[in-house]
Amino acid sequence: MSTHPDFILALLAKRGITSESDVQQFLHPEYERDIHDPFLISGMDRAVTRVLTAITDKEHIAVYADFDCDGVPGASLLHDFFRAITYPHLSVYIPHRDREGYGFHTGAVDTLSQGNVSLIITVDVGITAHTTVAYAKQKGIDVIVTDHHEIIGTPPGAHTILHPHMGEYPFRHLCGTAVAFKLAHALLLKGRAAGLPEFMKLPFGWEKWLLDLVALATVADMVPLLGENRALVSFGLTVLRKTKRKGLQALFARTRLHQGELSEDDIGFTIGPRLNAASRMDSPMLAFRLLTTEDEGEAEHLAGELERLNTSRKGVVGVIVREANKKTDARFSKDDSVVVVGDPTWKPALLGLAANSVLGKRRGVVCLWGKDINGDFKGSCRSDGSVSIPELFTEAHTSLSAYGGHKAAGGFSVSHENIHALPEAFLQAAQKIKKYGVSSRERNHDLSLLLTECSWHLFQNISKLSPFGIGNPKPMVRISGAQVSSVRRFGKSKEHVEISFICTMSGEKMRGFQFFTAPEGFSMVPTVGTHTTILGTLERDSFHGPRSLAVRVSDMLAA
Repeated sequence: MSTHPDFILALLAKRGITSESDVQQFLHPEYERDIHDPFLISGMDRAVTRVLTAITDKEHIAVYADFDCDGVPGASLLHDFFRAITYPHLSVYIPHRDREGYGFHTGAVDTLSQGNVSLIITVDVGITAHTTVAYAKQKGIDVIVTDHHEIIGTPPGAHTILHPHMGEYPFRHLCGTAVAFKLAHALLLKGRAAGLPEFMKLPFGWEKWLLDLVALATVADMVPLLGENRALVSFGLTVLRKTKRKGLQALFARTRLHQGELSEDDIGFTIGPRLNAASRMDSPMLAFRLLTTEDEGEAEHLAGELERLNTSRKGVVGVIVREANKKTDARFSKDDSVVVVGDPTWKPALLGLAANSVLGKRRGVVCLWGKDINGDFKGSCRSDGSVSIPELFTEAHTSLSAYGGHKAAGGFSVSHENIHALPEAFLQAAQKIKKYGVSSRERNHDLSLLLTECSWHLFQNISKLSPFGIGNPKPMVRISGAQVSSVRRFGKSKEHVEISFICTMSGEKMRGFQFFTAPEGFSMVPTVGTHTTILGTLERDSFHGPRSLAVRVSDMLAA
């Protein structure tokens, strides 16, 4: 007999979780039960054998990782593994976002070969890098690809490919860092079984201390927080709340995060953006060094640098968003399912963030393009979930030079000749592909409440379903009995909105907010004194007290 409140069971049922055993597994993750054996990944035995041979023979190993908040934690994770077994012959290569761009590059192979590297392990990249993998082989370098991105056509001819979509691995939605974690875990198991001294000195279960990086990447990369990912993030958050990483501790202090209370929201809205700011505004190695440094002084310096870069990033993105909104309002109607605008002065590294903000006012797909420092046109697309970005790119592939991504987000390169024809090409592509029903912002509410029922006890019960994310969204609440008591814009450019509500029956107050939204962006424009029904999610309002609540407002309706 379940001891959980009926509304929790109803919320779980909406997620297809109904049996007592499934309910218990969802609400109470267990490491041994829910984290799968790494050797179930196809090719893992072969990959582990190759790495252990390299270690035994003292070969120079290189970790080559993507520059985002999945690749950088993954590179840090493998770096920490090799540091723990005191293996000195290691290099880490993370390409510069602007100068080199996304992907596994032959120029990097040249650089690494000059350092006598004989084995490259990729993280979060490489599954489509046929040319570079073949080039490395010509140079006498073996490549182990660890990736999770969509496999298009035949995989490259690497020594080994570790990918959750290949073979019969029981969970197919791992992020790139999680695949790297599987490799590290498998190496630890095999190294111990072989009695290797450098492995035997590590305590059993040491790999769990790497889960803080897995949690960072899994949340930041927006893969589904179900199944094994849910367990990885649950235990990863536990580790993150205890992490000894001096760089993260310095970042927590600088951003006023309470380490013992960290949540997936803190990763998504505070930690992730600052780690990503390194590659967007400078070098991804700044974020890598922050995650791996053991020096307090360096940690403080790097945390300050990432905070400065993030502040600068927000200002530049704000300018792009304002310009993009003007262009979309002038050229497209609200009914257009795909909008494409750009400007050669826009920095491609920031366009995903800007597209996300523009999408906040629209439905469908928003694509923005700019020009990088090499003069190449590149862009980013964001979808509300009604259109798959990889399908859109595939259908419009003749107009693109390169592309890749996930269902809700992706990037592309386009030639000078095709840039101005892109709006029509994407529109025609969208008309041909399957639509996925309603957008992510149109889902029905999960709970109906009066404002007086929005209590800390209710929030604690809802939080039992956390960590929230893709596949497990925060429950949407419909709150009635509210009256608007104040409305104000905030933010450097007044791009956000704060609304105060008062209960019409008890006089109880609650703060509401939404980012990158104007009061006019809601179905009912809030004005002081108006009665309203609120659609949104309940949030911890830590700036106003340890048990304060706020509502992140998705929409406001006439009462």
